[in-house]
Amino acid sequence: MAITNLSTSSLVSGVKRRRVWDQNAVANSFFSIATYNVGAGGTSNIEFTNIPQDYTHLQIRGIIQTNRPSYVVDVVRMQFNSDTSSNYSSHRVRGGYDTTPTTVSSGAPSDSVIYLGDLNSGVASNVFSSVVIDIIDYKDTNKYKTVRGFAAFDCNGTVGTGSYSGTSNFFSGNWRSTNAINSMKFTIISGTAFNQYSSFALYGVKA
Repeated sequence: MAITNLSTSSLVSGVKRRRVWDQNAVANSFFSIATYNVGAGGTSNIEFTNIPQDYTHLQIRGIIQTNRPSYVVDVVRMQFNSDTSSNYSSHRVRGGYDTTPTTVSSGAPSDSVIYLGDLNSGVASNVFSSVVIDIIDYKDTNKYKTVRGFAAFDCNGTVGTGSYSGTSNFFSGNWRSTNAINSMKFTIISGTAFNQYSSFALYGVKA
Protein backbone atom coordinates (compact mmCIF):
# COMPACT_ATOMS: atom_id res chain seq x y z
CA MET A 1 0.00 0.00 0.00
CA ALA A 2 1.19 3.53 -0.78
CA ILE A 3 -0.12 6.72 0.80
CA THR A 4 -0.26 9.70 -1.53
CA ASN A 5 -0.04 13.35 -0.49
CA LEU A 6 -2.68 14.03 2.14
CA SER A 7 -3.91 17.44 3.25
CA THR A 8 -5.36 17.68 6.76
CA SER A 9 -7.15 20.88 5.82
CA SER A 10 -9.02 19.10 3.08
CA LEU A 11 -10.12 16.43 5.55
CA VAL A 12 -11.49 19.07 7.92
CA SER A 13 -13.39 20.79 5.14
CA GLY A 14 -14.85 17.46 4.07
CA VAL A 15 -13.18 17.60 0.66
CA LYS A 16 -10.56 14.95 0.07
CA ARG A 17 -8.01 16.40 -2.33
CA ARG A 18 -6.50 13.01 -3.19
CA ARG A 19 -7.54 9.51 -2.31
CA VAL A 20 -5.53 7.83 0.43
CA TRP A 21 -4.92 4.77 -1.79
CA ASP A 22 -5.94 4.76 -5.42
CA GLN A 23 -4.43 1.33 -6.26
CA ASN A 24 -2.24 3.04 -8.84
CA ALA A 25 0.10 4.87 -6.49
CA VAL A 26 2.66 2.07 -6.14
CA ALA A 27 5.62 2.50 -8.48
CA ASN A 28 7.31 -0.53 -10.08
CA SER A 29 4.39 -2.84 -9.33
CA PHE A 30 3.99 -6.37 -10.68
CA PHE A 31 0.74 -7.44 -12.35
CA SER A 32 -0.17 -11.03 -13.19
CA ILE A 33 -0.75 -11.55 -16.92
CA ALA A 34 -0.90 -15.33 -17.35
CA THR A 35 0.20 -18.61 -15.78
CA TYR A 36 1.03 -21.89 -17.53
CA ASN A 37 0.82 -25.00 -15.34
CA VAL A 38 2.01 -28.24 -16.95
CA GLY A 39 -0.45 -31.09 -16.57
CA ALA A 40 -0.19 -34.86 -16.67
CA GLY A 41 2.02 -36.18 -19.46
CA GLY A 42 4.09 -33.00 -19.66
CA THR A 43 4.45 -30.65 -22.60
CA SER A 44 7.17 -30.13 -25.20
CA ASN A 45 7.03 -26.33 -24.97
CA ILE A 46 5.53 -23.50 -22.97
CA GLU A 47 4.34 -20.44 -24.84
CA PHE A 48 2.75 -17.08 -24.01
CA THR A 49 1.00 -15.29 -26.87
CA ASN A 50 -0.85 -11.99 -27.32
CA ILE A 51 1.17 -10.36 -24.54
CA PRO A 52 -0.43 -6.99 -23.71
CA GLN A 53 1.60 -3.90 -24.54
CA ASP A 54 0.68 -1.68 -21.57
CA TYR A 55 3.60 -2.47 -19.24
CA THR A 56 7.18 -1.27 -19.02
CA HIS A 57 8.97 -4.61 -18.50
CA LEU A 58 8.05 -8.28 -18.20
CA GLN A 59 9.07 -10.92 -15.67
CA ILE A 60 8.81 -14.71 -15.74
CA ARG A 61 8.79 -16.69 -12.48
CA GLY A 62 9.01 -20.42 -12.89
CA ILE A 63 9.53 -23.80 -11.29
CA ILE A 64 10.90 -26.24 -13.84
CA GLN A 65 11.69 -29.91 -14.23
CA THR A 66 12.37 -31.72 -17.53
CA ASN A 67 12.28 -35.39 -18.52
CA ARG A 68 15.91 -35.73 -19.62
CA PRO A 69 17.04 -39.23 -18.57
CA SER A 70 20.17 -40.04 -16.56
CA TYR A 71 21.66 -36.54 -16.32
CA VAL A 72 20.30 -34.30 -13.59
CA VAL A 73 20.81 -31.11 -15.62
CA ASP A 74 19.06 -29.84 -18.72
CA VAL A 75 19.03 -26.51 -20.56
CA VAL A 76 15.98 -24.40 -21.32
CA ARG A 77 15.94 -21.92 -24.20
CA MET A 78 13.61 -19.10 -25.21
CA GLN A 79 12.55 -17.35 -28.41
CA PHE A 80 10.46 -14.26 -29.10
CA ASN A 81 7.70 -13.67 -31.65
CA SER A 82 8.34 -17.07 -33.29
CA ASP A 83 11.59 -15.64 -34.65
CA THR A 84 14.00 -18.47 -35.53
CA SER A 85 16.61 -16.24 -37.17
CA SER A 86 20.22 -16.22 -35.99
CA ASN A 87 19.92 -12.95 -34.12
CA TYR A 88 20.11 -14.07 -30.48
CA SER A 89 23.04 -14.27 -28.08
CA SER A 90 23.39 -15.37 -24.46
CA HIS A 91 25.88 -15.48 -21.62
CA ARG A 92 25.88 -17.23 -18.24
CA VAL A 93 27.93 -17.68 -15.12
CA ARG A 94 27.40 -21.09 -13.55
CA GLY A 95 28.33 -22.20 -10.05
CA GLY A 96 27.83 -25.59 -8.51
CA TYR A 97 28.60 -29.17 -9.51
CA ASP A 98 30.95 -30.95 -7.16
CA THR A 99 33.67 -31.18 -9.80
CA THR A 100 33.31 -27.76 -11.44
CA PRO A 101 32.81 -24.99 -8.89
CA THR A 102 32.51 -22.16 -11.40
CA THR A 103 32.02 -22.07 -15.15
CA VAL A 104 31.59 -19.08 -17.44
CA SER A 105 30.11 -19.79 -20.85
CA SER A 106 28.49 -17.84 -23.63
CA GLY A 107 26.37 -18.63 -26.63
CA ALA A 108 27.47 -17.75 -30.13
CA PRO A 109 26.52 -14.24 -31.29
CA SER A 110 24.38 -15.79 -34.02
CA ASP A 111 22.25 -18.26 -32.08
CA SER A 112 18.59 -18.81 -32.85
CA VAL A 113 17.64 -18.94 -29.14
CA ILE A 114 18.59 -17.50 -25.75
CA TYR A 115 19.96 -20.14 -23.36
CA LEU A 116 18.78 -19.89 -19.77
CA GLY A 117 21.47 -22.06 -18.19
CA ASP A 118 21.44 -25.46 -16.50
CA LEU A 119 18.18 -26.46 -14.83
CA ASN A 120 17.26 -29.81 -13.37
CA SER A 121 15.75 -32.88 -14.96
CA GLY A 122 13.48 -35.40 -13.29
CA VAL A 123 16.34 -37.68 -12.21
CA ALA A 124 15.84 -36.21 -8.75
CA SER A 125 12.07 -36.58 -8.98
CA ASN A 126 11.18 -34.33 -6.06
CA VAL A 127 13.43 -31.41 -7.12
CA PHE A 128 12.45 -28.47 -9.32
CA SER A 129 14.55 -25.53 -10.45
CA SER A 130 13.50 -22.02 -9.51
CA VAL A 131 13.96 -19.37 -12.18
CA VAL A 132 13.30 -15.62 -12.48
CA ILE A 133 13.69 -13.89 -15.85
CA ASP A 134 13.41 -10.16 -16.54
CA ILE A 135 12.67 -8.94 -20.07
CA ILE A 136 13.63 -5.26 -20.20
CA ASP A 137 11.75 -2.64 -22.27
CA TYR A 138 9.92 -5.38 -24.13
CA LYS A 139 7.74 -3.04 -26.22
CA ASP A 140 10.36 -0.41 -27.08
CA THR A 141 10.68 -0.31 -30.88
CA ASN A 142 13.88 1.75 -30.78
CA LYS A 143 16.19 -0.81 -29.19
CA TYR A 144 17.18 -4.46 -29.14
CA LYS A 145 15.66 -6.55 -26.35
CA THR A 146 17.65 -7.63 -23.29
CA VAL A 147 17.00 -10.55 -20.93
CA ARG A 148 18.55 -11.20 -17.51
CA GLY A 149 17.84 -13.74 -14.82
CA PHE A 150 18.92 -16.44 -12.43
CA ALA A 151 18.07 -20.07 -11.82
CA ALA A 152 19.09 -22.69 -9.28
CA PHE A 153 18.35 -26.07 -7.76
CA ASP A 154 19.79 -28.26 -5.01
CA CYS A 155 19.40 -32.04 -4.85
CA ASN A 156 20.68 -32.23 -1.27
CA GLY A 157 23.10 -34.95 -2.34
CA THR A 158 24.66 -36.24 -5.55
CA VAL A 159 22.44 -37.94 -8.10
CA GLY A 160 22.54 -38.95 -11.75
CA THR A 161 25.38 -39.31 -14.21
CA GLY A 162 28.27 -37.09 -13.22
CA SER A 163 27.23 -37.08 -9.55
CA TYR A 164 25.65 -33.63 -9.73
CA SER A 165 24.23 -32.14 -6.56
CA GLY A 166 22.90 -28.84 -7.87
CA THR A 167 23.83 -25.63 -9.61
CA SER A 168 23.10 -21.93 -9.79
CA ASN A 169 23.15 -19.75 -12.90
CA PHE A 170 23.19 -16.05 -13.61
CA PHE A 171 22.39 -15.45 -17.25
CA SER A 172 21.69 -12.72 -19.76
CA GLY A 173 20.63 -12.63 -23.36
CA ASN A 174 19.95 -10.39 -26.32
CA TRP A 175 17.43 -10.49 -29.13
CA ARG A 176 18.63 -8.22 -31.90
CA SER A 177 15.25 -6.98 -33.04
CA THR A 178 13.45 -3.69 -32.52
CA ASN A 179 10.04 -5.37 -32.72
CA ALA A 180 7.87 -5.22 -29.64
CA ILE A 181 7.64 -8.62 -27.91
CA ASN A 182 4.15 -10.07 -28.18
CA SER A 183 4.94 -13.75 -27.62
CA MET A 184 7.62 -15.93 -26.07
CA LYS A 185 8.29 -19.65 -26.24
CA PHE A 186 10.32 -21.97 -23.99
CA THR A 187 11.75 -25.28 -25.19
CA ILE A 188 14.32 -27.84 -23.95
CA ILE A 189 17.65 -28.91 -25.42
CA SER A 190 18.14 -32.49 -24.18
CA GLY A 191 14.82 -33.70 -22.85
CA THR A 192 11.58 -33.89 -24.79
CA ALA A 193 9.15 -32.33 -22.30
CA PHE A 194 8.63 -30.19 -19.25
CA ASN A 195 7.39 -32.53 -16.54
CA GLN A 196 4.03 -32.25 -14.82
CA TYR A 197 3.84 -29.54 -12.10
CA SER A 198 6.32 -27.30 -13.92
CA SER A 199 4.91 -23.80 -13.99
CA PHE A 200 5.63 -20.44 -15.63
CA ALA A 201 3.97 -17.22 -14.45
CA LEU A 202 4.16 -14.08 -16.60
CA TYR A 203 4.04 -10.66 -14.94
CA GLY A 204 3.96 -7.14 -16.29
CA VAL A 205 5.94 -4.43 -14.52
CA LYS A 206 4.72 -0.84 -14.47
CA ALA A 207 7.36 1.76 -13.69
